[in-house]
Amino acid sequence: MLHHIELNVSSLSASKQFWGWLLEELGYEWYQEWDAGVSLRYGSTYIVFVQTRQEHLDPSFHRAKTGLNHLAFSAKSREQIDFITNQLKQKGYTILYEDRHPHAGGPGHYAVFCEDPDRIKVEVVAPVGS
Repeated sequence: MLHHIELNVSSLSASKQFWGWLLEELGYEWYQEWDAGVSLRYGSTYIVFVQTRQEHLDPSFHRAKTGLNHLAFSAKSREQIDFITNQLKQKGYTILYEDRHPHAGGPGHYAVFCEDPDRIKVEVVAPVGS
């Protein structure tokens, strides 16, 4: 069982805006908050976002380099994927692979792909057959 994930972010306020509504939509609750960070949890698993210190901001993150490629979350249904997709667009976030959306992961894979403010790829996947 995964206990927690901690992500250093270039702008805590931008990350709170992006991740806050998305994770709440997926059933996470606000858990902790302090000057340099916040966390949201789902059951006993939580995700922490910490403001990167100024001296560590360069070079910035890129998912194609060694390390984290993306985070994938489970949605409740295809309808929830459609709702999240519309919210992402309304909030001005880019949908990745939009030319193949919502089947960018293959014909039986119903998902939305986007990037967070630091360009970490995020995938939200509907259950098979939903």
